[in-house]
Amino acid sequence: MKRNKTPWPTKKAMEQIYEMKLWGTNSTRFYSGDGSHNPKIINPYLEVVATFLTSFKKPITVCDLGCGDFNIGKQLVDLTHHYFAIDIVPQLIEFNKEKYQKQHLEFLCLDISKDNLPKADCVILRQVLQHLSNLEVQQIVNKLKDYKYIILTEHLPKGDFISNKDIISGQGIRIKKQSGIDLLTAPFHLKVKSTKQLLTTNLEDNKGVIVTVLYVL
Repeated sequence: MKRNKTPWPTKKAMEQIYEMKLWGTNSTRFYSGDGSHNPKIINPYLEVVATFLTSFKKPITVCDLGCGDFNIGKQLVDLTHHYFAIDIVPQLIEFNKEKYQKQHLEFLCLDISKDNLPKADCVILRQVLQHLSNLEVQQIVNKLKDYKYIILTEHLPKGDFISNKDIISGQGIRIKKQSGIDLLTAPFHLKVKSTKQLLTTNLEDNKGVIVTVLYVL
């Protein structure tokens, strides 16, 4: 993979999140937060994604952009022909390499907004773009046209909202601005053949919804 040698402000921010345990903690060194571990959130998600992955006659190749601590991905690997698990934090990737080992599983440390991405049939982007600036989201969107399927999950406000308000990449997300990611609208304008909403999970205490959408390009 070709690597970009420019500074990585997002990399530093994500490293800090894990070092300072800003998304919480459990018994392991790295923890990607309640959204990757709460059964009420992840079990329905795993069910709909597994249904999609097993709908093919032959297993497909998946590129998981922002795999985090891999609590989600580890439950999908065996449903694929090859699984690329990608994150920007080197220490996290090395930890995952040691913990999860399968012949058709490959961990890569990449900045998904800047580096070349592996070839695959399907991209999984689970609550990743919500942490990134519009510039970085656009850089990622420019690469998504190389894939046939995109499974996008984002934390959104309930009801109507103004999409795609810009933020600084890091721990926070757009919901603090009563906003959320919509790749089909300005400034991103992702061109798709079809859209199917796979899942909506209502969060407690009026903290919004987590929406998973399948795009076919």
